[in-house]
Amino acid sequence: MLGIVTTVLVVVLVGALLVVARPDEREPVAHGTATGTTSAFATPSPTPEPAVAVLQQPSAAATVLAAPDAPGAALEASAAVFATAPVAVLAPADDEAAVLTGASAAVAVGAPLLLTSTARADRVVTDELERLGVRAVLVVGDAARSVAPSAARVVPVPAGAGPDELGAALGVELGPARAVDDAAVAVAGLGSRPVPTLVVPGALPTPEASPTPAPTSAGTTPTSTLPTTTASAPTRPTATPAAATGPGPTRSTGSPALPPTRLPDAVPGLVGLTGAGADTPAALATLRAARVPLVAVPGGDPRATTATVEAVAEAAPAHVVALGAAFGPAEQLETRVATAATGVLAPGGGQLVFPEQEGVPHKRYVALYGTPGSKALGVLGEQDVPATVSRAQRLARVYRPLTDATVVPAVELIATIASAAPEDDGSYSRRRSVAELRPLVDAAQEAGLAVVIDLQPGRDDFLTQAKEYTELLELPHVGLALDPEWRLASDQVHLEQIGSVDVDEVNAVSRWLADLTAARHLPQKMFVLHQFSLSMIRDRDRLDTSHDELATVIHVDGQGTQPAKRGTWNTLRAGAPAVHWGWKNFVDEDSPTLSPEQTFQVDPVPDLVTYQ
Repeated sequence: MLGIVTTVLVVVLVGALLVVARPDEREPVAHGTATGTTSAFATPSPTPEPAVAVLQQPSAAATVLAAPDAPGAALEASAAVFATAPVAVLAPADDEAAVLTGASAAVAVGAPLLLTSTARADRVVTDELERLGVRAVLVVGDAARSVAPSAARVVPVPAGAGPDELGAALGVELGPARAVDDAAVAVAGLGSRPVPTLVVPGALPTPEASPTPAPTSAGTTPTSTLPTTTASAPTRPTATPAAATGPGPTRSTGSPALPPTRLPDAVPGLVGLTGAGADTPAALATLRAARVPLVAVPGGDPRATTATVEAVAEAAPAHVVALGAAFGPAEQLETRVATAATGVLAPGGGQLVFPEQEGVPHKRYVALYGTPGSKALGVLGEQDVPATVSRAQRLARVYRPLTDATVVPAVELIATIASAAPEDDGSYSRRRSVAELRPLVDAAQEAGLAVVIDLQPGRDDFLTQAKEYTELLELPHVGLALDPEWRLASDQVHLEQIGSVDVDEVNAVSRWLADLTAARHLPQKMFVLHQFSLSMIRDRDRLDTSHDELATVIHVDGQGTQPAKRGTWNTLRAGAPAVHWGWKNFVDEDSPTLSPEQTFQVDPVPDLVTYQ
């Protein structure tokens, strides 16, 4: 009897020890055969460490992806932002449904999306995959599998795959299917988690195995309708977020065909620029997969509108990657972005003197001419500073109903005044100090007026005098005007001849002013050349109008009868360089002085109208 009890106690104790030794009996492990014996439980295999792409910061402050086609743009985007990528996505370039599927997949796992095409050699795609060190490739639809590196795992998925099927292949949770009208806009907006599964309008996702829904109480089967995104350009450019919500992809509970991945860390200060007519879904998907925020820049110049300036300033880019050749050379874009990033606006909005982008209102300027405190030199000096600002604003308001353009009030200040006496330096040019001009310059800035500093140098040269007003020209609303009528040779005096200047001196001034503007990241400046005779600017055909920082205006100054003024206008415009045009109304000397309506009937309509 004692032996039986002892045996029972031993069994109970052994059983208790077994229970303590395996506390989680609910997780069975596959059977093993170690040491020749069979065990019902084995040590679970360790979960593989998720692979992650490595992003790179471009070496240049601005990179322009100028490829003319979608496959090329996708390659350039990948090369620009990905240093390595364990996983990549392939889609056929000519299948929008496949590209949308690939875009959702790429953004979901943080992988580049590349395109295969029968119209071009795909060896470059293979080269890019090898550069990235890709170990697995998701092949969407009919994308050429042959481009995948030989050692890479190839995982196929159909074009238009639904969220469950695509999520199973990726190992992440996808959001509901979403039909989109504008693929580029939809892809640019990807980033929130779970990433929606994009499909073409009218296309249902690939059918997936699922239980048949139970009938409703009314005896019908529930149905669902795919939401459709009607994509349209935003009224204000905004940056898509760099980082998605949450730490990374939500893992699927199934067995993914691709190796596990996590999202790469975003590169601080890296911003994508879009909206210049070359936004391809694959390139956009690659940028969004790299967690690059996007800023829409219609027309390609971030300085063009107040909205783009504010969006770029908010994004605070250290490096930009721009989609499309319309963004121009990288060096030019770098300067433009640095200017826009200041957030400083020019009079009338944006940072351009005369914006010409489609959909952006043009600007025209109406200015008072003269020097503060002198009635003899123009209407500007007939009243004090506050009254001058008010008068300029009233005059501009008269012109606004006559045009769809933005009419900007302005003042043109004579800073150096042609004089009958030689002055202390023998220049026959009397300088007004910065301190004398500053009150009106500051009041104009406060009121949103543009300012132009006018030089009448006598025997001095324009560049020397311009540099003396650097303090004013460093302000964002101040431009520069040269008046060759008052540029003298060393043996000349005023009013005995019409002055003149060689174009090389003008070009030297424009080069200096452009460099100053670029170095200070200032909005574009108006650069005005006064002229009423062809002889006033010698060799005008060599006038340098290439400076992106300047908007050059030839201001036609003729006075007298209107037929004579029109004749001067037409003569000066014939064979002229590509410039903007200004018209001057002399209040007392013209016969008659044109009304605002008549002034805007001049052909072409003047970009700058001044009153003297």
